[in-house]
Amino acid sequence: MNKFKAFLKRKDIEISVKRYLIDALGAMAQGLFCSLLIGTIINTIGSQFHIGFLTTPVATVAGAEYTVGGLATAMSGPAMAVAIGSALHCPPLVLFSLITVGFASNALGGAGGPLAVLFIAIIASEIGKMVSKETRVDILVTPLVTIGVGVALSAWWAPALGTAAMHVGDFIMWATELQPFLMGMLVSLVVGVALTLPISSAAICAALGLTGLAGGAAVAGCCAQMVGFAVMSFPENKWGGLVSQGIGTSMLQMGNIVKNPRIWIAPCITSMITGPIATCVFRLQMNGAAVSSGMGTCGLVGQIGVYTGWLNDIAQGTKAAITASDWIGLIMISFILPAILCPLINSALNRIGWVKAGDLALS
Repeated sequence: MNKFKAFLKRKDIEISVKRYLIDALGAMAQGLFCSLLIGTIINTIGSQFHIGFLTTPVATVAGAEYTVGGLATAMSGPAMAVAIGSALHCPPLVLFSLITVGFASNALGGAGGPLAVLFIAIIASEIGKMVSKETRVDILVTPLVTIGVGVALSAWWAPALGTAAMHVGDFIMWATELQPFLMGMLVSLVVGVALTLPISSAAICAALGLTGLAGGAAVAGCCAQMVGFAVMSFPENKWGGLVSQGIGTSMLQMGNIVKNPRIWIAPCITSMITGPIATCVFRLQMNGAAVSSGMGTCGLVGQIGVYTGWLNDIAQGTKAAITASDWIGLIMISFILPAILCPLINSALNRIGWVKAGDLALS
């Protein structure tokens, strides 16, 4: 046993929640951002501003035409797998082999492809690391083992994992349609909390394919955390903190949350308020890329996703046009309500001594 532990340590294989559900999941979200999300944004810019280069197919593969954004979107599986491998400290031959593994697991996983990529890329990475540099023909053995394990698991597990993720996502979306108030509150709170924790809310939403009303509630929860923390900490962090948290990430406050968990009360209550408002009052839906549901105001990706969803609905004939009430709902849920409610709730906590000046200051 001691020899095996020493072997794992030598290979930098750390079997832990942090390595697999924080580092790997967070990296997977970055891979999604650099492929699916960027591709969606490029397509949206091209179609809305009538930029020919962005709307004209630039490549044809197996009879399918791809625009610039389409090429980026098509590479989401490889991008996720390589990002995960990077987070797991894979040596070069393992890392490059994950391109094939990511493509296979994402393609065979269907709508739940991201979840399949997460599980399969982790296993293929660790097994690839085990054999890496153990033979004199490493350049043959390592890619063969990594790709062989990854593709075999993709054929074996990916369809089931994809179906399971799809069913869970469908259930959440069905429940939100059935009980928009309670589920709007729950989804908003859970996804918002995941956004601030050192895990990836974007990857979770992508893995579950969270769209529709549930996606709208997720957007509300993320915005409550990001805009809420940004505005209520403005006295301590000024404009730099407003931008870094409001358009960057509320995860910056994790150190302060550990010191005083009560500073998290205001954003969480805000998300429990704005979630039901999004689902019951404004009927805010995310019908763009599911990963956008877990991004909030980070680079305004959540808002771009909602807008892209409107365009998709219009193209499919399920929506006549983008109305003023659509814009009002999006702006209220994303910016105005969190900016008002969160500081008010935090002020009450300040008065009873649960939060004090300096608790929200970023180092």
